[in-house]
Amino acid sequence: MSKSTKKVRDKWRAKDWYSIYTPSYFGELNVANIPATESSGPLGRVIENTLYDVTGDFSHQSTKLYFLVVSLKGDRADTILKGHEYSADYLRSLVRRGSSRIDGIFSATSKDGYTTRISVVAFARGRVKESQQHMIRETMRKVVDEKADSLTYDQLAHEMVLGKIGSDIYNVAKKVVPLRHVGVRKSRILVMPAGVMSKPGDKPQEAKPEEPIPTEAES
Repeated sequence: MSKSTKKVRDKWRAKDWYSIYTPSYFGELNVANIPATESSGPLGRVIENTLYDVTGDFSHQSTKLYFLVVSLKGDRADTILKGHEYSADYLRSLVRRGSSRIDGIFSATSKDGYTTRISVVAFARGRVKESQQHMIRETMRKVVDEKADSLTYDQLAHEMVLGKIGSDIYNVAKKVVPLRHVGVRKSRILVMPAGVMSKPGDKPQEAKPEEPIPTEAES
């Protein structure tokens, strides 16, 4: 009696492939092609890239970008920036013996309703007094709040990642103490407005970047 043979299903053939595109403020570039079998496809998936992948500038390889898939059009998946961060190696390279590091962590809501956690870091050229650190943090807070009040999330994300916010803080804070570097070392969306996800029937929900996005401990 012959044994019945099981038909082995090729899992890869059963998957649909999607092209992942960066948002318009990062050039609408095809940065990945991924398979998915779920009815929602890659909706809600997070794709990791570096800023170098987007700009082609080698000096940007130390900035990680995390893109969240929010919209599907056929096999095209559009994204928003869910967060970014300096690589651990780059952050360590900014530390100098005998100098101070000043951190500020703020939550800000853009004028189109995205609430974002923004972590700013400044490195001084020498030791900084507690009172001076407080003044620098207040400068960070003021610039972040003003930016969030006046910009959409697209604009805010662009300025966080490409250094405009860091530059604006630096130009004010350097009057307090000499500084070597100021930048937004990390960002992540905390809450997105209703209707961002395009899949019919989806309910708007609070973003949870800490699950798909690997992050270092806040310091």
